[in-house]
Amino acid sequence: MIRYQLNCTEGHTFEAWFSSSKGYDAQVKRKQVTCPVCGTAEVKKAIMSPRVARSRSRKPSAPPVEAPVPQPSAPAREPQHMLNGEQRKLLNQMRQLRDEMLSKSDYVGPRFAEEARRIHNEESPTRGIHGEATPEEVAELKEEGVEVYPVPILPEDHN
Repeated sequence: MIRYQLNCTEGHTFEAWFSSSKGYDAQVKRKQVTCPVCGTAEVKKAIMSPRVARSRSRKPSAPPVEAPVPQPSAPAREPQHMLNGEQRKLLNQMRQLRDEMLSKSDYVGPRFAEEARRIHNEESPTRGIHGEATPEEVAELKEEGVEVYPVPILPEDHN
């Protein structure tokens, strides 16, 4: 993995990670790298100082001198987002839709397949449910004509 400091034509600066230098070049050529502030795909690499790894076996000849902590001269900037404005809007809509769906359905946990069959066969009153099911259980439900859909997984679900 390689990290690049990038600048857009509007003057915004941001960081992005790529699998390799060739990966960066390919994504820029396809206009897949966009500024998280303004959304433009016109970006270029900024000048960066290289990171040099030190050998752990070497001992420093003198204790390191602590550099003074720089005081911020300007107010802290907002965090940079890797999504452009339209992508953030769609993500927020997905989040709202998922939250509404979960609030209007009952959590049945690992009994999802069993409850879905009961509702489908009208042994239980019709209601929205959500829970866990194995891929095999989902396949069986679909074969039986039971409509099931996955709950969307959003980026914050992995944090």
